[in-house]
Amino acid sequence: MELSLPSTTQGPFNFEAGKTPNSLPTLHLNPYSWSKVSSMIYLDSPAGVGFSFSKTTSQYNTGDVQTASDTHEFLLRWFGEFPEFITNPFYVSGESYAGVYVPTLSAAIVQGIKSGAKPTINFKGYLVGNGVTDMEFDANALVPFTHGMGLISSEMFEKARDNCGGNYYSNESQSCIEELNKIYNAISGLNKYNILEPCYHRPVKEGEETGNTTLPLSFKQLGATNRSLPVRTRMFGRAWPFRASVKDGILPLWPELMKQNPIPCTDDQVASVWLNDKGVRTAIHAQHKDVIGEWEICTGRLYYSSDSGSMLKYHKNLTGEGYPALIYSGDHDMCVPFTGSEAWTMSLGYKIVDEWRAWISNDQVAGYTQGYEHGLTFLTIKGAGHTVPEYKPREALDFFSRWLDGKAI
Repeated sequence: MELSLPSTTQGPFNFEAGKTPNSLPTLHLNPYSWSKVSSMIYLDSPAGVGFSFSKTTSQYNTGDVQTASDTHEFLLRWFGEFPEFITNPFYVSGESYAGVYVPTLSAAIVQGIKSGAKPTINFKGYLVGNGVTDMEFDANALVPFTHGMGLISSEMFEKARDNCGGNYYSNESQSCIEELNKIYNAISGLNKYNILEPCYHRPVKEGEETGNTTLPLSFKQLGATNRSLPVRTRMFGRAWPFRASVKDGILPLWPELMKQNPIPCTDDQVASVWLNDKGVRTAIHAQHKDVIGEWEICTGRLYYSSDSGSMLKYHKNLTGEGYPALIYSGDHDMCVPFTGSEAWTMSLGYKIVDEWRAWISNDQVAGYTQGYEHGLTFLTIKGAGHTVPEYKPREALDFFSRWLDGKAI
């Protein structure tokens, strides 16, 4: 059994946009759903996002630590109501900012087990995909990534490296800032969440359409592949903001960020139409609009604090206590680049037990992996972006099922 936090890209259904504007999308079974190999719980968390709500609005003033505590309490009540699942091996997974949610919740579960919380959750490990983790590692990952991907010249990289001394996230040197700005300008037109994908650029000429309802052909074809359905157009509510590292203090929400700068490569029309339909909300047992309002891809109702610090100590403690962790990265995500995840997993200081090698899916190289002692595994997925199961669903189901079964990936 698995709890998945802020991403449903590996869920049981795929969406095909309606034939006319504002018409309901068609649902298709996802042949690569993770529910094919595990029972899944999907949770809107913290309270106030998605369809979740609180009758006490003060609970929208929350943060990392409180969210972990609330989710742990939810799990205890859920297993109390459905005791037939309590003996199932239980895992926690998530992507993007769930790089914080997953380890903090996992730590809360382990602490609950130690303190005798009932029912006892049969916790066995956790997975994090392209997850924010540590301010220094996350913020320093971008420049090496852009160079390695051929997005900037070697000269630009060397000037930035020399002027910044390898520190790109907190360097106040004017020469460093100037070189970094050159890099940011060079990559400004790319899809931050998958550099291989087209990106919708908002019109800038006076009088032109500036919303997301009228899309150019290049954006309508976003993610077109030989899959049965294309990758869904990027929904920014699931993604961590570009160049935003985890810092202690109040986190800016997407509506606040959008007031400063429009977010590129975004479209929430299909999800909004479906999830705000009265019949749909009745069928999935969600409260109606007159109770909790419209469903929004990103909410502005929270006052959220990052108050858990770096995740490195959580990963060290959890794996040190014998809980395996799979840290996976779509290798074309520029928002939380694999270079950062690779660096911080190595920084834990564990002995390498499975040296860097290719892993195979469907008789093809699907990415690369390196295994460490204490059950820590780092994995890349070739060609995938920020939300791996969305871009590479077959490969994602392959590594997920192998990992659950304790097999080599």
